[in-house]
Amino acid sequence: MTTTDEFAQLGAPLESSSSPALKFEVLAKCSTTKARASRMHLPHYTAHTPMFMPVGTMGTIKGITTAQLRTLDCHVILGNTYHLGSQPGPELLEKAGGLHKFMAWDRGLLTDSGGFQMVSLLKLANITEDGVEFENPHNGKMMMLTPEMSIGLQNSIGADIMMQLDDVVSSLTTGPRVEEAMWRSLRWLDRGIKAHKRPTEQNLFPIVQGGLDERLRTISAQELTKRESPGYAIGGLSGGEAKGSFWRMVSLSTDILPINKPRYCMGVGYAEDLVVCSALG
Repeated sequence: MTTTDEFAQLGAPLESSSSPALKFEVLAKCSTTKARASRMHLPHYTAHTPMFMPVGTMGTIKGITTAQLRTLDCHVILGNTYHLGSQPGPELLEKAGGLHKFMAWDRGLLTDSGGFQMVSLLKLANITEDGVEFENPHNGKMMMLTPEMSIGLQNSIGADIMMQLDDVVSSLTTGPRVEEAMWRSLRWLDRGIKAHKRPTEQNLFPIVQGGLDERLRTISAQELTKRESPGYAIGGLSGGEAKGSFWRMVSLSTDILPINKPRYCMGVGYAEDLVVCSALG
Protein backbone atom coordinates (compact mmCIF):
# COMPACT_ATOMS: atom_id res chain seq x y z
CA MET A 1 0.00 0.00 0.00
CA THR A 2 1.14 3.56 -0.66
CA THR A 3 2.48 5.35 2.42
CA THR A 4 1.49 8.84 3.56
CA ASP A 5 4.89 10.20 2.53
CA GLU A 6 4.57 8.65 -0.93
CA PHE A 7 1.11 10.19 -1.33
CA ALA A 8 2.55 13.61 -0.56
CA GLN A 9 4.86 13.26 -3.58
CA LEU A 10 2.08 12.46 -6.07
CA GLY A 11 1.02 15.17 -8.48
CA ALA A 12 -2.30 16.51 -9.72
CA PRO A 13 -5.28 14.11 -9.96
CA LEU A 14 -5.65 12.04 -13.13
CA GLU A 15 -9.36 11.47 -12.49
CA SER A 16 -11.70 12.91 -9.88
CA SER A 17 -15.31 13.09 -8.74
CA SER A 18 -17.11 15.27 -6.24
CA SER A 19 -20.26 14.65 -4.21
CA PRO A 20 -21.72 16.68 -1.33
CA ALA A 21 -19.97 14.50 1.29
CA LEU A 22 -17.11 12.91 -0.68
CA LYS A 23 -14.37 14.03 -3.05
CA PHE A 24 -12.30 11.32 -4.74
CA GLU A 25 -9.02 11.88 -6.59
CA VAL A 26 -7.10 9.24 -8.55
CA LEU A 27 -3.47 10.32 -8.21
CA ALA A 28 -1.67 7.46 -9.97
CA LYS A 29 -2.44 4.34 -11.98
CA CYS A 30 -0.44 1.15 -12.41
CA SER A 31 0.88 0.66 -15.94
CA THR A 32 0.19 -3.09 -16.00
CA THR A 33 -2.84 -3.62 -13.69
CA LYS A 34 -5.98 -1.69 -12.73
CA ALA A 35 -4.48 -0.57 -9.41
CA ARG A 36 -5.01 3.06 -8.40
CA ALA A 37 -3.48 5.28 -5.73
CA SER A 38 -6.22 7.64 -4.65
CA ARG A 39 -7.26 10.18 -2.08
CA MET A 40 -10.79 10.03 -0.63
CA HIS A 41 -11.93 13.17 1.17
CA LEU A 42 -14.60 12.22 3.73
CA PRO A 43 -16.44 14.50 6.18
CA HIS A 44 -14.20 13.39 9.06
CA TYR A 45 -10.92 12.45 7.36
CA THR A 46 -9.01 12.24 4.09
CA ALA A 47 -8.22 8.58 3.49
CA HIS A 48 -5.68 7.06 1.11
CA THR A 49 -6.66 4.10 -1.03
CA PRO A 50 -6.08 1.25 -1.46
CA MET A 51 -6.52 0.61 2.25
CA PHE A 52 -7.69 -2.09 4.64
CA MET A 53 -10.55 -1.16 6.98
CA PRO A 54 -10.50 -3.09 10.29
CA VAL A 55 -13.80 -4.08 11.88
CA GLY A 56 -14.98 -2.39 15.08
CA THR A 57 -18.27 -4.24 15.49
CA MET A 58 -19.71 -2.34 18.46
CA GLY A 59 -17.74 0.89 18.21
CA THR A 60 -14.39 -0.54 19.22
CA ILE A 61 -11.74 -2.85 17.80
CA LYS A 62 -11.05 -5.51 20.40
CA GLY A 63 -7.77 -5.03 22.21
CA ILE A 64 -6.84 -1.76 20.49
CA THR A 65 -7.63 1.80 21.57
CA THR A 66 -8.50 4.59 19.17
CA ALA A 67 -5.19 6.26 20.08
CA GLN A 68 -3.34 3.12 18.99
CA LEU A 69 -5.33 3.04 15.75
CA ARG A 70 -4.14 6.57 14.99
CA THR A 71 -0.56 5.50 15.70
CA LEU A 72 -1.06 2.65 13.21
CA ASP A 73 -2.33 5.29 10.75
CA CYS A 74 -5.70 3.60 10.32
CA HIS A 75 -7.88 5.85 8.16
CA VAL A 76 -11.33 4.21 8.26
CA ILE A 77 -12.85 1.56 10.52
CA LEU A 78 -16.10 -0.39 10.20
CA GLY A 79 -19.08 -0.48 12.55
CA ASN A 80 -21.89 -3.01 12.65
CA THR A 81 -25.30 -1.40 12.19
CA TYR A 82 -27.28 -4.25 13.73
CA HIS A 83 -25.20 -4.47 16.92
CA LEU A 84 -24.91 -0.70 17.32
CA GLY A 85 -28.64 -0.36 16.71
CA SER A 86 -29.27 -2.84 19.52
CA GLN A 87 -26.67 -1.45 21.91
CA PRO A 88 -26.16 1.42 22.63
CA GLY A 89 -29.09 2.12 20.28
CA PRO A 90 -29.96 5.08 18.04
CA GLU A 91 -31.32 7.30 20.82
CA LEU A 92 -28.11 7.18 22.86
CA LEU A 93 -25.94 7.56 19.76
CA GLU A 94 -27.86 10.66 18.69
CA LYS A 95 -27.58 12.06 22.23
CA ALA A 96 -23.81 11.49 22.14
CA GLY A 97 -23.55 13.27 18.80
CA GLY A 98 -22.99 10.13 16.70
CA LEU A 99 -20.60 7.20 16.82
CA HIS A 100 -17.50 9.34 16.20
CA LYS A 101 -17.96 11.19 19.48
CA PHE A 102 -19.26 8.12 21.31
CA MET A 103 -16.03 6.22 20.61
CA ALA A 104 -13.66 9.24 20.51
CA TRP A 105 -12.64 8.62 16.88
CA ASP A 106 -11.97 11.60 14.62
CA ARG A 107 -11.22 9.70 11.40
CA GLY A 108 -13.39 7.83 8.91
CA LEU A 109 -16.20 5.42 9.75
CA LEU A 110 -18.14 3.01 7.53
CA THR A 111 -21.23 1.11 8.63
CA ASP A 112 -22.72 -1.99 7.03
CA SER A 113 -26.47 -2.23 6.48
CA GLY A 114 -27.15 -4.93 9.10
CA GLY A 115 -28.67 -7.30 6.55
CA PHE A 116 -25.81 -9.79 6.46
CA GLN A 117 -26.01 -10.37 10.21
CA MET A 118 -29.75 -10.95 9.98
CA VAL A 119 -29.19 -13.79 7.54
CA SER A 120 -25.93 -15.31 8.78
CA LEU A 121 -26.17 -15.05 12.57
CA LEU A 122 -29.80 -15.01 13.63
CA LYS A 123 -32.43 -17.72 13.79
CA LEU A 124 -35.59 -17.67 11.70
CA ALA A 125 -34.40 -15.02 9.25
CA ASN A 126 -36.88 -14.63 6.42
CA ILE A 127 -36.43 -12.29 3.45
CA THR A 128 -39.51 -10.69 1.89
CA GLU A 129 -39.95 -7.74 -0.45
CA ASP A 130 -40.52 -5.54 2.61
CA GLY A 131 -37.19 -6.44 4.21
CA VAL A 132 -35.52 -9.01 6.45
CA GLU A 133 -37.69 -10.61 9.13
CA PHE A 134 -35.78 -12.11 12.05
CA GLU A 135 -36.01 -13.19 15.66
CA ASN A 136 -34.60 -10.59 18.04
CA PRO A 137 -31.96 -12.43 20.13
CA HIS A 138 -32.61 -10.13 23.12
CA ASN A 139 -36.32 -10.81 23.59
CA GLY A 140 -37.27 -13.50 21.07
CA LYS A 141 -39.79 -11.29 19.26
CA MET A 142 -40.04 -11.21 15.48
CA MET A 143 -38.77 -7.97 13.94
CA MET A 144 -38.43 -6.54 10.45
CA LEU A 145 -35.41 -4.67 9.12
CA THR A 146 -36.41 -2.66 6.06
CA PRO A 147 -34.22 -0.57 3.73
CA GLU A 148 -35.67 2.54 5.35
CA MET A 149 -34.93 1.31 8.89
CA SER A 150 -31.35 0.40 7.95
CA ILE A 151 -30.70 3.89 6.57
CA GLY A 152 -32.39 5.47 9.60
CA LEU A 153 -30.10 3.57 11.97
CA GLN A 154 -27.04 4.50 9.94
CA ASN A 155 -28.10 8.17 9.88
CA SER A 156 -28.19 8.03 13.69
CA ILE A 157 -24.77 6.37 13.84
CA GLY A 158 -23.38 9.11 11.59
CA ALA A 159 -20.71 7.16 9.68
CA ASP A 160 -18.99 8.83 6.72
CA ILE A 161 -20.02 5.91 4.47
CA MET A 162 -23.21 3.86 4.76
CA MET A 163 -24.11 0.67 2.93
CA GLN A 164 -27.47 -0.06 1.36
CA LEU A 165 -29.55 -2.96 2.70
CA ASP A 166 -29.13 -5.75 0.16
CA ASP A 167 -30.64 -9.19 -0.29
CA VAL A 168 -27.70 -11.37 0.72
CA VAL A 169 -27.25 -14.86 -0.71
CA SER A 170 -24.27 -17.17 -0.43
CA SER A 171 -21.68 -16.84 -3.19
CA LEU A 172 -22.13 -20.59 -3.71
CA THR A 173 -25.86 -20.24 -4.47
CA THR A 174 -26.94 -20.77 -8.09
CA GLY A 175 -30.22 -20.59 -9.99
CA PRO A 176 -33.15 -18.15 -9.88
CA ARG A 177 -32.57 -17.11 -6.25
CA VAL A 178 -29.41 -15.22 -7.28
CA GLU A 179 -31.25 -13.16 -9.91
CA GLU A 180 -34.13 -12.52 -7.51
CA ALA A 181 -31.69 -11.18 -4.91
CA MET A 182 -29.91 -8.98 -7.45
CA TRP A 183 -33.10 -7.26 -8.63
CA ARG A 184 -34.46 -6.95 -5.08
CA SER A 185 -31.22 -5.33 -3.95
CA LEU A 186 -31.71 -2.70 -6.67
CA ARG A 187 -35.26 -2.00 -5.52
CA TRP A 188 -34.09 -1.78 -1.90
CA LEU A 189 -31.35 0.64 -2.98
CA ASP A 190 -33.91 3.02 -4.47
CA ARG A 191 -35.93 2.86 -1.25
CA GLY A 192 -32.78 3.53 0.77
CA ILE A 193 -31.86 6.55 -1.37
CA LYS A 194 -35.29 8.06 -0.72
CA ALA A 195 -34.96 7.43 3.03
CA HIS A 196 -31.48 8.98 3.33
CA LYS A 197 -31.86 12.10 5.52
CA ARG A 198 -28.24 13.35 5.58
CA PRO A 199 -26.88 13.26 1.99
CA THR A 200 -24.63 16.28 2.57
CA GLU A 201 -22.99 14.64 5.61
CA GLN A 202 -23.01 10.91 4.81
CA ASN A 203 -22.41 8.84 1.68
CA LEU A 204 -24.64 5.93 0.67
CA PHE A 205 -22.82 3.23 -1.32
CA PRO A 206 -24.83 0.71 -3.38
CA ILE A 207 -23.63 -2.89 -3.65
CA VAL A 208 -22.96 -4.90 -6.82
CA GLN A 209 -24.61 -8.33 -6.52
CA GLY A 210 -25.20 -11.27 -8.86
CA GLY A 211 -23.27 -14.14 -7.31
CA LEU A 212 -20.80 -15.79 -9.70
CA ASP A 213 -23.03 -15.16 -12.73
CA GLU A 214 -21.28 -12.81 -15.17
CA ARG A 215 -24.54 -11.73 -16.79
CA LEU A 216 -26.16 -10.78 -13.48
CA ARG A 217 -23.03 -9.03 -12.20
CA THR A 218 -22.90 -6.99 -15.39
CA ILE A 219 -26.56 -5.97 -15.10
CA SER A 220 -26.13 -5.06 -11.44
CA ALA A 221 -23.03 -2.92 -12.00
CA GLN A 222 -24.60 -1.17 -14.99
CA GLU A 223 -27.79 -0.42 -13.06
CA LEU A 224 -25.87 0.95 -10.08
CA THR A 225 -23.88 3.37 -12.21
CA LYS A 226 -27.16 4.95 -13.32
CA ARG A 227 -27.76 6.06 -9.70
CA GLU A 228 -24.77 8.44 -9.69
CA SER A 229 -23.64 7.39 -6.20
CA PRO A 230 -20.54 8.87 -4.52
CA GLY A 231 -18.95 5.39 -4.47
CA TYR A 232 -19.72 1.72 -4.98
CA ALA A 233 -19.24 -1.62 -3.24
CA ILE A 234 -18.71 -5.11 -4.63
CA GLY A 235 -20.52 -7.63 -2.44
CA GLY A 236 -21.71 -11.21 -2.29
CA LEU A 237 -18.20 -12.66 -2.65
CA SER A 238 -15.41 -14.02 -0.45
CA GLY A 239 -17.83 -16.64 0.89
CA GLY A 240 -16.10 -19.92 0.12
CA GLU A 241 -15.96 -19.80 -3.68
CA ALA A 242 -12.75 -20.56 -5.59
CA LYS A 243 -10.27 -17.69 -5.68
CA GLY A 244 -10.33 -17.56 -9.46
CA SER A 245 -14.11 -17.17 -9.53
CA PHE A 246 -13.99 -14.48 -6.83
CA TRP A 247 -11.31 -12.49 -8.61
CA ARG A 248 -13.09 -12.73 -12.00
CA MET A 249 -16.25 -11.21 -10.51
CA VAL A 250 -14.25 -8.39 -8.93
CA SER A 251 -12.50 -7.65 -12.22
CA LEU A 252 -15.77 -7.73 -14.15
CA SER A 253 -17.31 -5.27 -11.69
CA THR A 254 -14.40 -2.80 -11.78
CA ASP A 255 -14.47 -2.85 -15.58
CA ILE A 256 -17.98 -1.37 -15.39
CA LEU A 257 -17.93 0.86 -12.30
CA PRO A 258 -16.74 4.47 -12.79
CA ILE A 259 -12.96 4.93 -12.81
CA ASN A 260 -13.22 8.24 -10.94
CA LYS A 261 -15.06 6.92 -7.87
CA PRO A 262 -14.11 4.70 -4.91
CA ARG A 263 -14.78 0.96 -5.00
CA TYR A 264 -15.13 -1.05 -1.80
CA CYS A 265 -14.54 -4.82 -2.07
CA MET A 266 -16.53 -6.22 0.84
CA GLY A 267 -15.55 -9.06 3.16
CA VAL A 268 -11.89 -9.23 2.15
CA GLY A 269 -9.39 -10.00 4.92
CA TYR A 270 -6.72 -12.33 3.54
CA ALA A 271 -3.48 -10.59 2.58
CA GLU A 272 -3.42 -12.30 -0.82
CA ASP A 273 -6.90 -11.02 -1.65
CA LEU A 274 -6.02 -7.48 -0.52
CA VAL A 275 -3.15 -7.37 -3.00
CA VAL A 276 -5.01 -9.06 -5.88
CA CYS A 277 -8.20 -7.00 -5.46
CA SER A 278 -6.15 -3.79 -5.34
CA ALA A 279 -4.56 -4.83 -8.64
CA LEU A 280 -8.04 -5.49 -10.02
CA GLY A 281 -9.05 -1.90 -9.32
